[in-house]
Amino acid sequence: MSAQKRKDVTRRVLAWVIVLVASAGTVNAQPVDVPPTWGGDFWDRPRLTGSWFGLRDDLGKKGVVLDLDLLQLPQGVVTGGREETAAYGGLAQYTLNVDTQKLGLWPGGFLNVMAMTNFGQSVDRASGAITPPSIISVLPEPGETATGLMNLTFMQFFSKYFGVVAGKVYTLTGDDNAFAHDFRSTFLNTALEFNMTLAITPFTAYGGGLVILPWDGAQITLSVVDPDGTATNNDISEAFANGVMLNGEGRLKITPFGLVGHQLVGFIWSNKERFAIDQDPANIARLLAVSRFPRLSDPGPVLRRILERFFPQLLVPTQPPKMVDYMWSIYYNFDQYLWSPAGHPDRGIGTFFRFGASDGVANPVKYAYNVGVSGNGIVPGRPDDSFGIGWARTQLSGNFVPFLRQQLALGLQKEDTVELYYNASLTKWLTASLDLQIIDPALKKTLDPSGQLKNVNTAFLAGLRLYARF
Repeated sequence: MSAQKRKDVTRRVLAWVIVLVASAGTVNAQPVDVPPTWGGDFWDRPRLTGSWFGLRDDLGKKGVVLDLDLLQLPQGVVTGGREETAAYGGLAQYTLNVDTQKLGLWPGGFLNVMAMTNFGQSVDRASGAITPPSIISVLPEPGETATGLMNLTFMQFFSKYFGVVAGKVYTLTGDDNAFAHDFRSTFLNTALEFNMTLAITPFTAYGGGLVILPWDGAQITLSVVDPDGTATNNDISEAFANGVMLNGEGRLKITPFGLVGHQLVGFIWSNKERFAIDQDPANIARLLAVSRFPRLSDPGPVLRRILERFFPQLLVPTQPPKMVDYMWSIYYNFDQYLWSPAGHPDRGIGTFFRFGASDGVANPVKYAYNVGVSGNGIVPGRPDDSFGIGWARTQLSGNFVPFLRQQLALGLQKEDTVELYYNASLTKWLTASLDLQIIDPALKKTLDPSGQLKNVNTAFLAGLRLYARF
């Protein structure tokens, strides 16, 4: 597709979204849960700072909810990986929700603003994994300490069946799963948080779309976002300069034998021009320097050092790079309770599964799978505790740097992860999780200090996750 045709497609898609957003009507918005009071004693209040002498309760009744959350993670590579080490890092999140109906303005409007700040260090590099063992290490911006705007959206519903949303969109809410989609309390490894065939989808981007609720328990979303979106770039004039990314998703609640579950299918398509991951050897260095996949640990620096050591003649490109102007991914997941105690459909033991496939031409992840078992609210005397065990496989495309794979036996075929966690509720506002991971990394070799290749062995990681709501 030519650059002009790509721009024409982008303009048509954006015009479609603008018309839909501009035609918003008035209906009931989707509210944020507000407790009867934010106060209470130290152990039972839903937030550490309580009701703010009644101010927080008054704001909640008027549809204004402010939150500050802090996630801390000391984590270490116990054995294996590239090196045995430990690190401390974390993520702060700031959220504002406004319900226009409760505020006395008009029905059906809902504003959400959310920003994140990461701090400290991670053991991602030390683990040798391509899928980050801690997803918070790539939020809000991969590879750096930063504060970024993740969400600034306004949603307006026409009726209880139909609404529109526009603004800067936090895309990690997609591919939802009841047992494996909350890094604060369930699985921490990126490969168990969502489908890894979405590896080149930005975490946040300007865009908009439709929300359709055809019947109770069913939701369909259709959206378009900027494929170049980042948390730290808020210049809307730069949005959609290089194309569009389309996403469609449908999620359905089911209740076989009275047990709650969900089925979800979705797709991603983009017309942005990108580097093909299968380049002539003379262009490998350029691929590694330019391409960055938002939801993966960056393998570029390690592979570039290997190039410098063994193939220095390939560091200077000698011909134009191979480009592609499309990418796609399809994905599916389900979650299903297998047993729930009487009267508590949101507790019990359940299972989950994901599968995804991509083009494997611009996307380094060709297939992705994860599966596991989780439980919540079933430990006697611990109604708010949860636990889980999961396995994930991230299968890389055969097009990804085949020259290096063949010449140096680097692996780069698949990465397997097993993760176990137990999340304990210490108070209503504080939880602590013990997290254990076993990772068989995709990149099987790295350089030692003397410049020789050495094996990257299976990594064993242990971490303690502390999540507090203020």
